[in-house]
Amino acid sequence: MFNKLSKNEDRRIPRVLLLLLLLVLALAMTQCTSSGGDDGDSDDATDTTETTDTTDTADSGDAAEADDGTITLAIEHFSVIEGTTWSGAHNRAGQRLAEKYPNVEYVFREEVGPDVAVPYAEELIANGADIVIGNAEFMGLPLEEIADKYPDVYFGAIIASDLSTKRNFIRLFPRQYQALYLEGLIAGALTETGNIGIVSAFPSVQVIRRTNGFVLGVQDAAEMLGKEINIYVKYAGDWFLPPEERGIAETLVSEYNVDVITQQTDSGSPLDVAVEQGIWFVGKDMDIVGFYGWADTNTVAVSFDTRWEVLYDTMIQEFMSGNENPETVLYLGMESSITLADGTEVPTVDIMNDGKVGIDAISPAALPLIPQEILDLVEQRRAQMIAGEWDPFTDHALVSNGTGLELEGLPVPAAGEEVKPAGEAPTAEWLLSQFNFDLLGVTILE
Repeated sequence: MFNKLSKNEDRRIPRVLLLLLLLVLALAMTQCTSSGGDDGDSDDATDTTETTDTTDTADSGDAAEADDGTITLAIEHFSVIEGTTWSGAHNRAGQRLAEKYPNVEYVFREEVGPDVAVPYAEELIANGADIVIGNAEFMGLPLEEIADKYPDVYFGAIIASDLSTKRNFIRLFPRQYQALYLEGLIAGALTETGNIGIVSAFPSVQVIRRTNGFVLGVQDAAEMLGKEINIYVKYAGDWFLPPEERGIAETLVSEYNVDVITQQTDSGSPLDVAVEQGIWFVGKDMDIVGFYGWADTNTVAVSFDTRWEVLYDTMIQEFMSGNENPETVLYLGMESSITLADGTEVPTVDIMNDGKVGIDAISPAALPLIPQEILDLVEQRRAQMIAGEWDPFTDHALVSNGTGLELEGLPVPAAGEEVKPAGEAPTAEWLLSQFNFDLLGVTILE
């Protein structure tokens, strides 16, 4: 069956076989190399591409954080946002700035107390926050403790009476008393019983100063119209105590016959009482009709609206410019303004109601009840304050009522003492930290 091969053939076969084996081996190796190379190239290419993409993404992300000018504004709100005028106004400010600037982001935390202000701030910074704000003094002051630890971050805290600052720890407050003066003129003209009530939080320089702005407006209206007007203030004990605020408002109406009521607290309870009792309400911090739809202009005679974005914008502009030594006390009034994303220019504070400003902000139902001379004065003083030409605390003498808040080394001046003469401009420092007395003519209820 088998053919035998000659010796020569025997010798050739191994060589042929060897050549064939070598050829097969070469082909196999080529195939393996080619196949392995393709798979390897493919895998390597995939890996390389993924690595490159990841690296590029990471690099671009780092570059975005480092080079594209993105600034993150973080606000720590001491209260809830919904249903409050104070934190609501701060929240709106953050939103408006994010709308105005493509490179500004706004983040926040609610219900932040002093015990968690620092850990929350550090968490926000770890997530990219460049500017961190405590929107009340009692929980904003702890941020000073970490200002040196984060030298590239701006910190901010609202001023109640303390004026502590550091290079990157900024204190701020708007001159709300200017708009409150205009509200006082309107309230003084509207009262028919001659009794105006204020539901207030607790004595502090911030609260006293704002109340005094309102009081001066009421007293100017009373003098112009020949009225005798009583102003009653009763403290609830804190900023947001709806039941207590309601009780005070009801007492002011039932026992003191007030027909105009306002507040230096944050809940809607005093407004609810005004609606129920059919009396005029004067709002604070925000246009509560136009922005929140709380009640209507049949109850709300006027509000004042605070644009915290003017102050925060100042901080953002300084941060954008790389200023390592920004202004550390910001106390801006109606002379300062911001142009919003929609092109609207708004001053730091203004009287506002149902989306309208200035004289137009006065309730259509209230307008016919206000004498023209008061309307003219409201319009005149508002224009002067926007132009930076007039201020109620400069124009008026400031005479102590003998009540207020005793501070360390600064007792409440005696009743009848003229602390500042008319025509003399008080310093920002004095207004922010030493204006600790009620103005003569106010009744503080126990």
